[in-house]
Amino acid sequence: MGADLDLVVLGAGSGGLAAAKRAARHGARVAILEGDRVGGTCVIRGCVPKKLLVYGAQARHQLADASAYGLEIGSVRSDVPDLLRRVRAEVDRLNALHLGFLEKAGVQLISGWGRFTAADRIGISDQRGGPVREELSAPRFLVAVGGRPALPEIPGVEHTWVSDDMFLLEDVPSAVVVVGAGFIACEFACILRGLGVAVTQVVRGPRLLRGFDAELADAVLDGMREQGIEVLLEQTVVAVEGDPGALTARLGNGESLACGGVLMATGRRPWLADLGLEAAGVAVENGRIGVDANSCTSVPHIHAVGDVTDRVNLTPVAIDEGRAFADSVFGLRQRQVNHNLVASAVFSDPELATVGLSEEQAIERHGVDGVVVHRARFRSMARALPASGPRCLLKLVVEKHTDRVLGCHMVGEHAAEIIQMAAIAVGMGATKADFDRTMALHPSVSEEFVTM
Repeated sequence: MGADLDLVVLGAGSGGLAAAKRAARHGARVAILEGDRVGGTCVIRGCVPKKLLVYGAQARHQLADASAYGLEIGSVRSDVPDLLRRVRAEVDRLNALHLGFLEKAGVQLISGWGRFTAADRIGISDQRGGPVREELSAPRFLVAVGGRPALPEIPGVEHTWVSDDMFLLEDVPSAVVVVGAGFIACEFACILRGLGVAVTQVVRGPRLLRGFDAELADAVLDGMREQGIEVLLEQTVVAVEGDPGALTARLGNGESLACGGVLMATGRRPWLADLGLEAAGVAVENGRIGVDANSCTSVPHIHAVGDVTDRVNLTPVAIDEGRAFADSVFGLRQRQVNHNLVASAVFSDPELATVGLSEEQAIERHGVDGVVVHRARFRSMARALPASGPRCLLKLVVEKHTDRVLGCHMVGEHAAEIIQMAAIAVGMGATKADFDRTMALHPSVSEEFVTM
């Protein structure tokens, strides 16, 4: 089977789907293997359903502010189970769309789990790691199986949730403990709080959102605490006891937290288990598939894209990596992905978005005397009448010698929408003077970027 194929793709997530469809457009005969639902982490159990829950949480905040605008709402009944059902229905709709896109592109979808049985063959199993029912061969292979949540080895961890589980819940308990400091932990802490849940977030280190600009991370922390999330810094959960629905999280300092659920948002890792990489001779580096700038592994005809390579683990990056692979190999148009300037966002409350170097990164690269930081912090007009809610923080990090904007950062409403456009300017090498001579659009939050 598969003698007439030009490419076999393992994994029908963002990167695999993009590569398969682009390669087919270039005339390649493509098969894509998936043992789970088509759409991958982003569509099925990641950014899409998560953003829908973010909107659900925001709707409650808007209702709470209604009286500030002269609106008397009266009693409002919250039906979280209905919201969760609606989110799952939208995921089902998108899953069906992606199935149709593959068929329209002429990509053969094969249901099953794939693993290398040799460098030139893929075995297909009904269960991951199970008996091989058939094999495929092709001159090219692409591994795009993504990543999976990582769990700490503590007693009772089997009673906890990972982020995947949150979208399968029928309802949310009255109190939840969230473990972790990254964007997934912060986003779910804010979603749950917005849905009326009492949330305690346990953070091992001294701050949230390591890797992001520290001042922005502190602004997010202030906003989360203002809305009632209890954030415990420099604490760890060492054990979870009880039964689902009635749990106790034991902390390293001897204290305990009673709750209805514990979310372990303690990171994600490339999903390398049962891929048969050793049989294919594919090198693994620090728990990830090592690739070069062309997404090529240690075996020339085997490539890898997306989270399994652990480069920049974002959906648009995986998509571009997949398309660049297909363009280079099947479109005869050599193209590489620029991983150096990628905008990113944290859909917490308040929202954070950023592109370019943080203040810390800029100082490390150019020295403390080589960097100028401009910032504006204020309460937006949207919060003027309610007279509550987090303050906005806008920040430009500028190289002093050239006046070039090295980083553009924001915490506040619509931060991701605003930074997406700012990313174009930063990518083109805009200077602070370019920002300054841009006429402000008033009144808006984003005008502060051109008036500070």
